[in-house]
Amino acid sequence: MNLILRRVVLGSALVICTALSLAAQVLDISGAYRVEGRNPDGSAYTGTAAVTQQGSAVHINWTVANQTYAGSGLRNGQVVVINWGQAEPVVYVVMGNGELHGTWNRGTALDRLLPQ
Repeated sequence: MNLILRRVVLGSALVICTALSLAAQVLDISGAYRVEGRNPDGSAYTGTAAVTQQGSAVHINWTVANQTYAGSGLRNGQVVVINWGQAEPVVYVVMGNGELHGTWNRGTALDRLLPQ
């Protein structure tokens, strides 16, 4: 095999391996979660959430203090933006350990989803 052909084959293999590695890093976040959060006034809350992901579409049902909330939105890489009927969406970052760390109410409130 000549040198140019060898470089093309090795370069192609590297591109394929990198693409497969990146695809493996985008985990499906569907599942049951424990919720821990902090309201804009600083008070803490806990609850549960059910997350469903189909492609880039994400739907979340939260239960907090015997109230239910629902929202849907999109995932772009490790960022998930969920519209839930308020003026501002919840914006989550998917962490390497599967947790979703989010903020809402223009960054004055925090929401953390912990896989169960």
